[in-house]
Amino acid sequence: MQTLLKILLRYSNFLVFIALEVAAFLLLSWNNVYPRSSMLSTANEVVAWQYAQVNEIRSYFHLRQINEQLANENAALHNQLAALDSMQTGESFHYLPAKAVQMTTNRLHNYLTINRGSKDGIQRGQGVRNEDGVVGIVRTVGTHYSVVLPIINTHTNLSCRFAKNDYIGTLQWNGKDSRFAQLADVAAHMVVNEGDTIVTSGLSPVFPEGIPVGIVENSILKEGDSYYTIRVRLNTNFKRLKYVEIVQNAALNELEELQNGLD
Repeated sequence: MQTLLKILLRYSNFLVFIALEVAAFLLLSWNNVYPRSSMLSTANEVVAWQYAQVNEIRSYFHLRQINEQLANENAALHNQLAALDSMQTGESFHYLPAKAVQMTTNRLHNYLTINRGSKDGIQRGQGVRNEDGVVGIVRTVGTHYSVVLPIINTHTNLSCRFAKNDYIGTLQWNGKDSRFAQLADVAAHMVVNEGDTIVTSGLSPVFPEGIPVGIVENSILKEGDSYYTIRVRLNTNFKRLKYVEIVQNAALNELEELQNGLD
């Protein structure tokens, strides 16, 4: 205690000086318009910045809820359209919304993990799409999660057709750019134009006919070649993939059994 008193007495003049300076600054700030407004402005800026950060966080979580809601609404809409199509075609497709939890885009054998599994009725061989178009095919199914082979996997082949004339081709990926794939088996007598729309053919039970796949970026037909070299810009942006839909065909098991019986 005595030591503290000695220190206070030793520096008493300096402490009094500091106290007077603080008092003078406060009097100046509150009795003069400009300094006071400057202090208030600075304080307001700090508070405004804090509110902005809080609002950004709230908006982020609110946006995520909106995206999930939109994904569910898209699936419901696709189910309504599928019900109408089934009256005409006899096919019975159902769409189940899911979320991508892991995705690779820079490998030859890319994969996608979704948060749906056998408990949700997911089966190997079911198709996967999003609001833009085709994503891939379910390869492995767990209880709560499933692994999908996307069309940007060199092991994936997809039967497609030209929307303008129903001409069939096979979509393949060369392992280079996740934005593009190659359409093979298109014969030289076919007229191919830049911007032609490519959709699913409906020749397999995995996808119904007419789901968007991409558009023709360019095509090359060298002299003497029997088939085109066609580059397709994919509709699906795999680098930003978040929400998908599993395409469930009620007749998938029956059709697979029939096809396996032919082997």
